[in-house]
Amino acid sequence: MKRPYPLTLAFGSLLLGIGFLTAADDAKQDAIKKDRKKYEGTWRVTSLEINGNKSSEEDAKKITVVNKADGTWILQVDGGKITEGTSEIDPTKNPKAIDFMETEGDNKGKIVLGIYELGEDTRKLCYAGPGRERPSDFSAPAGSGRVLVDFKREKN
Repeated sequence: MKRPYPLTLAFGSLLLGIGFLTAADDAKQDAIKKDRKKYEGTWRVTSLEINGNKSSEEDAKKITVVNKADGTWILQVDGGKITEGTSEIDPTKNPKAIDFMETEGDNKGKIVLGIYELGEDTRKLCYAGPGRERPSDFSAPAGSGRVLVDFKREKN
């Protein structure tokens, strides 16, 4: 009896491929959960550069962002809410990627592409304005349309 080896091999390869994709997706979801947990909390801006212009340390420190584990965030200045939104992260990218969207405010509904670094009590974020490409490095030179922000976690 002749066995259909090519068909068996193809089917086995398909199952193996699906297994690798599932394992990769599980690893990505685990990485997202881990970074979301580290991201959660209130973060004070320590340094802010917008399109090549550095803000004063005094002005930067007036800004805080409250991040929740589900990806929602609230931007505050001097304790008053300025805007809020949602974010999606991909810590498996290099550099780590973040996409966020305001759910209210001037850029409501527009997706902003960025990158981030995350330490224990520090965070760095670089993003471009709506409609611009994701930054590939942590810089915001004049004419780039980018924002570079350093944060320190607030103690509760």
